[in-house]
Amino acid sequence: MNIEGNKATGLGANPPFPRHIAIIMDGNGRWAAERGLPRAEGHRRGVDSVRHTVEASIELGLEYLTIYSFSSDNWSRPDDEISHLMGLLKQFIQQDLARLHGQNVRIRVIGRYQDVDPEISGLIEEARQLTRANTGLNLTVAFNYSSRDEIVRAVQRIAQSVREGGLAPADITADLLGSYLDAPEIPDPDLLIRTSGEMRLSNFLLWQCAYTEFVFLDVQWPQFNRRTLINAIEIYQSRERRFGGLPERSLA
Repeated sequence: MNIEGNKATGLGANPPFPRHIAIIMDGNGRWAAERGLPRAEGHRRGVDSVRHTVEASIELGLEYLTIYSFSSDNWSRPDDEISHLMGLLKQFIQQDLARLHGQNVRIRVIGRYQDVDPEISGLIEEARQLTRANTGLNLTVAFNYSSRDEIVRAVQRIAQSVREGGLAPADITADLLGSYLDAPEIPDPDLLIRTSGEMRLSNFLLWQCAYTEFVFLDVQWPQFNRRTLINAIEIYQSRERRFGGLPERSLA
């Protein structure tokens, strides 16, 4: 954690600074509609907000950032919108990968990214491999992702291990199931932020968010910036995490 960077923004280590922040980036289309712009412009501005958020996360010393870029449910959108979104993703990787690598960012992807267009899956794999040894911000992108699907796939692999004799049913614990998820080495989110005023998880990190603090913001994602991120962290720091127990002062 970059404590000096946090002090510069008024964010210190005490109250604790979140280790892992997850974001549901919502409101690109509504932002555009409110301004009489095409939805494509909202998505383009949304990519700019991703850049600003990654930069701010690096400056603040955040260890893990996970963003919900494309849900497996999003395939039901109009073809032209999906085509534009895929184009923006390709453009982002092609234009930003070298810079992110130079900033020591490690890129991971969760979800069924191998099932999409080979050009996109190839670019994703290139980003993963190029940055796999980096030790700075861990940027995880949920792409073609469904949390229920992730859990089902984990259970299927466990069931196969039981069938083959590698596991006994009694061996199956919460920790074991978690180890079969898409990125088991990543700690659970401390803070989940959702923009656009919506108050739901939308099939995102259902298992991992068991004890996550939620912050729902009324701003649309294209309006999200460094100050918005800091405000959300300040809300998180004002809370007392209990993990099902009592606050420390109640135990004194």
